[in-house]
Amino acid sequence: MNYTILVTGSAYGTQNASTAFLFCQALVKTTHILHSIFFYCDGVSNANSMITPAIDEFNLIKAWQKLNKKYQVNLYVCYSAALRRGILENDNTDHSNIKKGNLALFFQTSGLIELANSINICDRIIQF
Repeated sequence: MNYTILVTGSAYGTQNASTAFLFCQALVKTTHILHSIFFYCDGVSNANSMITPAIDEFNLIKAWQKLNKKYQVNLYVCYSAALRRGILENDNTDHSNIKKGNLALFFQTSGLIELANSINICDRIIQF
């Protein structure tokens, strides 16, 4: 079975995003396919590289990045929702070594059309 996960809960302050991560982590260890994870509304905060949890807290942003690296799961971030919440893409047109955006590595911005395509090809969508 193919899954798309929709994360609308912020990285910290609610259990939504951490529960979504734990679900995704369990899902990739089965025979099911995790097609993509789409971050929408306050869920886009999961892609903010400026969020730094306390040293004794679980770093959810790094956990999403590791999930992407290990299982090649697409991490899509709604472009409009990200802009509304101050999350900007890195500007690679300026060739100075100054990072201008705060979109975390391995996350990619997209529109709702990507979510619609994922829903269309997957058997299940689960929202957290």
